Amino acid sequence: MQNKNRQNMNNKSKQELLGYQSYSIQENLTYFKPTKISTTTTFAEEIRHTLLQPKKSISPKFFYDKDGSKIFDEICSLPEYYPYNAETEILQAIEKKLIPYLSNEFHLVELGSGSSVKTRLLIDILLKSQNHLQYFPIDISEILDQSAKNLCMDYPNLSVTGVVDTFENGLDFIEHYDDKPNLITFLGSSFGNFSKNEGMLFLQKINNLMKSDDLFLIGLDLKKDQQVLHNAYNDSQKTTAKFNLNVLKRINDELDANFNIENFEHHAVYDEEKGRIEMYLRSLSEQSITISKSELSITLSKDELIHTENSHKFSISQIESSLKESNFEKLEMWFDSQKYFVLVLAKKI
Repeated sequence: MQNKNRQNMNNKSKQELLGYQSYSIQENLTYFKPTKISTTTTFAEEIRHTLLQPKKSISPKFFYDKDGSKIFDEICSLPEYYPYNAETEILQAIEKKLIPYLSNEFHLVELGSGSSVKTRLLIDILLKSQNHLQYFPIDISEILDQSAKNLCMDYPNLSVTGVVDTFENGLDFIEHYDDKPNLITFLGSSFGNFSKNEGMLFLQKINNLMKSDDLFLIGLDLKKDQQVLHNAYNDSQKTTAKFNLNVLKRINDELDANFNIENFEHHAVYDEEKGRIEMYLRSLSEQSITISKSELSITLSKDELIHTENSHKFSISQIESSLKESNFEKLEMWFDSQKYFVLVLAKKI
């Protein structure tokens, strides 16, 4: 126990030298936040910039405040929303196929705090092949909530070390944490939110920050029947609409804006040529909006669209060429029973 405590102290000192401050929540739950002043644009600044463009937009990263995250959990339980069930089905089936790749004691690294259900499935697999597991959730937002405490309570051989930073900075943090290999996971279909160029840059950055014995597990949404896609993003209970509209409520609450939510509707369509679902907020009337903390006033015409998200769908050939171009070697591809979704296991070349 003394050696373990000494190692933890050495790690903490090392990370503090890298510009992070540690916060101990309980014995097996710690998180690190950068002490340096962030150069990232603020919520107010970014909203001002994107709403002043000829084609107005709001980044999908702003969906996930407390209310947005709760609504997204509701979306995952909808019968029409296949990605969650498809990915969970794969994770429940791959234990015997994944364990042979985990010959050493791995850390579990999750980009985005993710669903605790899917995280638990991976924790269960890793604890079949090792006695203790260190779990690193990385997210730019405050990620350590009750779910992290519940994980620590339910898994006595688990330690959680959260990193509140960008994915790239968080991976750099973990690379310097110790010499153990990492299973880096990017679950869900979030990769589909990137443009093609953004996606390639993201994969290349992940690859550059990986150690030679690290593994990368990524979830990707596959191309499929357009009606299935339409139903997933235009569900009968209008939960996705509530999720999309909630970003306006967040701007009202945090940036002192006066969006009238009833003057907008959710609009999601599939662009076959670009292979993506495009999500918008449609203005139902001509209206003027003031966002005090962004020092912004805008006018929206009737039927004007505010773009909130793209969700790209991929073919197998697209996935394979993207991995190759970003210096990954594909090890495995695992599919759900309907081949709606794929989990790809890869390592750096």
